[in-house]
Amino acid sequence: MIEVNQQQILEADIFAEMQYHPATDKRAAMVAAAQSLIIEKLLCQRANALGLSSQAEAITNTTDENVRQAAFDRLIQQVIDAEVTTPKAKDDDCQLYYQQNPDKFVSSPLLEVRHILLACAPDDHQGRATASQQAETLILQLQQGATFSGLASQFSACSTKDSGGLLGQISKGQTVPELERPLFRLQPGLLPYPLESRYGLHVVEVLHRVDGQLLPYQAVAQRIADFLNEKVRRKAISQYLTQLIANAEISGFDFAVQPSPLMQ
Repeated sequence: MIEVNQQQILEADIFAEMQYHPATDKRAAMVAAAQSLIIEKLLCQRANALGLSSQAEAITNTTDENVRQAAFDRLIQQVIDAEVTTPKAKDDDCQLYYQQNPDKFVSSPLLEVRHILLACAPDDHQGRATASQQAETLILQLQQGATFSGLASQFSACSTKDSGGLLGQISKGQTVPELERPLFRLQPGLLPYPLESRYGLHVVEVLHRVDGQLLPYQAVAQRIADFLNEKVRRKAISQYLTQLIANAEISGFDFAVQPSPLMQ
């Protein structure tokens, strides 16, 4: 049993909460569930102190998880709005972030790509080994002068085989992640090894590449402001919750935080 400012959290409550906190083992799930319930209890207590008892009662009295979660979300927002002040990012802050992180504000490169897909299921290990060997053979044939369109027509399992394996111009977000990551690092030319995806092995040739361009500050200023504001907000909320925990009387669970005179 855990007590939070003389209010109990029973073992049964923790077991019921565990289903919402997947973890590597039972103890980790219990700890996460206990932490969540303690924070919920503290916010409900703070809501009562602020005169927001109706939302707190809705959480306490309902057995419908959807209703409880919706009420808890509203409660958190109301308590945070009343108790936590977060400064807004100034334009100087946004411009500094833009200058220090130019790689985050570059348009997607454009690639003109063709490929040969040797299809194989992700869990077919033997099939993948065979496909890898076949891909290496095809790459060697291409290096020795074989035509890409001819091999694509003969061996590719992709519908693009009828157009010589041509995928056309692609930008980020148009391929599966495991293929996109290595693909967009490539320069023009035949890749001397196959790329692997959930669909199989890919023999890849980049025909043309147009590198991304730095976007103008005005085009990303609002995005930067939103990011910085949310970052500050999350930090402020975390500090607020830490102080609630530090200044509470909690038995049966140790958060290992120190009290502070800042929270009255």
